Amino acid sequence: MLNIQSLSVAYGSHSVLHGVDLHVAAGEVLAVIGPNGAGKSTLIRAVSGVIPVRNGRILIDGQSLHELSTNQRARYLAVVPQVRSLPSAFTVYQTVLLGRTPFLGWMGKCGATDHEWVQWALARTQAEALAERCVGELSGGEQQRVLLARALVQNAPVLLLDEPTTYLDLQHQSGLLNLVRELALEKNLAVLMVLHDLNLASLYADRVALLVNGRIHTAGTPAEVLTGANLSAVYHVPVQVIPHPAYGTPLILPDGVSGQQPNPNFSTYH
Repeated sequence: MLNIQSLSVAYGSHSVLHGVDLHVAAGEVLAVIGPNGAGKSTLIRAVSGVIPVRNGRILIDGQSLHELSTNQRARYLAVVPQVRSLPSAFTVYQTVLLGRTPFLGWMGKCGATDHEWVQWALARTQAEALAERCVGELSGGEQQRVLLARALVQNAPVLLLDEPTTYLDLQHQSGLLNLVRELALEKNLAVLMVLHDLNLASLYADRVALLVNGRIHTAGTPAEVLTGANLSAVYHVPVQVIPHPAYGTPLILPDGVSGQQPNPNFSTYH
């Protein structure tokens, strides 16, 4: 579904991504992890078309995104960005309805189908009670759910998420990522998301890509990527990886035997 081929990105003379190759199949969730400054958010921004690429191609079902207009691209992929830029005076309902813009006619008039999509997205993100509130009055976690709802109404086959659990408490972290997994299967979405928390990536991703200094260090299943050897080498701190007692997925813990302080470049989920 989503193919990223030899993608390179630079800010001026500073190269950030170097020949990144990734693919995400329909119905699959791929989590990108890595230390701070590895280029994770740059990858999302490049794929979404927010920033230009130096080299490489981004294809969805063989269609090059570089050949599409902004409006056409919005029909192929939806984005939940890390930096929230929401119209504070708009209601939640109005904000989510903006996600239907690519489907409006030349007069820009919303129809019954557009409103049905908004009602569905608000329900799926548990944001129905927020519908008439102004976005500027919401907490960070509530705004994050509004961003996801706005992305969902685009009904795009590819969903990009950059740190979607930021500002969410444990209950809503679990709820949001469970919803993302459900939608990937239910709607056959290709989901590419950046996660800071390694254990969330382990629990909710089908595959994981470890990005280091703008290059893919390794990619595969959580069990293949989230090993003690890989993580200790990349994050420069001893870690223990044990089977999750309930799910059997890798559970990453700082190795307290060393006496070192936990590395802020990775988080743990209890």
